[in-house]
Amino acid sequence: MKRVVIFLSSVAVFCMISCGSEGGEQAAKTETKKEEVKSEPSQADLPASKRVDLENKGIGPITEVDLPSEIDRKLSVKGKEIYSAKCIACHSVDKKIIGPPQKGILDRRTPEWVMNMIMNPTEMLEKDPLAKDLLAEFNNTPMLDQNITEEEARALLEYFRTL
Repeated sequence: MKRVVIFLSSVAVFCMISCGSEGGEQAAKTETKKEEVKSEPSQADLPASKRVDLENKGIGPITEVDLPSEIDRKLSVKGKEIYSAKCIACHSVDKKIIGPPQKGILDRRTPEWVMNMIMNPTEMLEKDPLAKDLLAEFNNTPMLDQNITEEEARALLEYFRTL
């Protein structure tokens, strides 16, 4: 009988040690780590090219763009032509080259910001915080001013809507 009591006492002590407060703390730490892994990174932690900013309109002549729900196919074809002639050397639709890809750009930027960046890259890169972050992310290679008109920038924007 004495052996049984000693054995049961040993089992109880073992359980208390392995399941005691330290075990509970370890379980809590593990649970916290799982929660950290599942949580999305904050916008500030993302590279500028992945960051979403749908309030910044940028710096330049474009202050308001009203996009109709339907895409203007004729205008988007014109935009694709301009893109092929003036943008393709540095930008790919869906891959990083010298500059960021355009696919999904309107999910991350306002139409005004996009058009101002296209038409006014020098001032945007000097004064707009997001454009500055993009410049740093893309090896400080500035976007060249292609002397794109407002009509051409609007056509490019319409093309970007089709991507």
